[in-house]
Amino acid sequence: MSKPNVYITRRIPQAGIDLLLPGCNVEINPHDRALTRRELLEQVAGRDGVIGLLTDRIDGEFFDAAAEIKGYANYAVGFDNIDVPEATRRRVPVSNTPDVLTEATAEMAWALLFAVARRLTESERVMRADKWPGWGPLQFIGADIGGKTLGIVGAGRIGASMALKSRGFNMRVLYCDARANVELEQSLGAERVEFDALLAQADFISIHVPLLPETRHLFNARAFEKMKPSAYLINTSRGPVINEADLVAALQAGKIAGAALDVYEFEPKMIRGLAALENAVTTPHVSSATATARDGMATLAARNLLNMLAGKPGPTCLNPEIFS
Repeated sequence: MSKPNVYITRRIPQAGIDLLLPGCNVEINPHDRALTRRELLEQVAGRDGVIGLLTDRIDGEFFDAAAEIKGYANYAVGFDNIDVPEATRRRVPVSNTPDVLTEATAEMAWALLFAVARRLTESERVMRADKWPGWGPLQFIGADIGGKTLGIVGAGRIGASMALKSRGFNMRVLYCDARANVELEQSLGAERVEFDALLAQADFISIHVPLLPETRHLFNARAFEKMKPSAYLINTSRGPVINEADLVAALQAGKIAGAALDVYEFEPKMIRGLAALENAVTTPHVSSATATARDGMATLAARNLLNMLAGKPGPTCLNPEIFS
């Protein structure tokens, strides 16, 4: 019996590839870039399984091209790039990689919070440009963190982890979520509040929601008007949760004190004007970029795909109902 034919749309850590090699014929995109749409559709033809990225749109056209596919594994926790109902209609299992990047992403949210509050990237640019004239009492004055109010928008795995890490800073924690998070309330005395109340009270707001129709542009001009002018916004979730044009306008006008972003509305591009703002910290979607998290993503994607190729739901299958 021939081995399943698997395609990986961009090289992932070797730990995941090594899981696949004993039982699969594996081909990997040789380029260190995302495939074009045409390349993707050409390469998935005739494959039994595919591991892909958030940049790959997995829809009816994809499934038409990959007519023999038995499973698709997303190398990401987010899955708004996948038309899950269409996959289910065609009885193709699909999966994502939650949990394994929770701690790395929560840690990155804190790194961004510190960076924007204490003006780290702004002051580092001055040093690298050899423009620092020496110590001065009014230079690079930022915001205190201890004792302030942290607002968590989306208290799932990552949002909860971010909140729990606030204990060392004696912060008041507010959170906004469709469901109560008992752990946060019991461990931190966190308060579940409405979105507008969180906007009005939080000194730091960290976003941890999935990209859904109701969360797209959740942060817009109206939201920025309700935030404190001394408040900071941190986003490690999905770029389009923020209307970046409105964010740039708010930062320019001093409606809020600053923003730190690891994801972007039009990724990989930033909207015009954002890069010029000293009160914005920008990093290139690296929240999961630790060896532990990326290896975990690779091995979980591989385990999911191996299960699907064997006709079983993977550990984090998004549509397990097709197996019932």
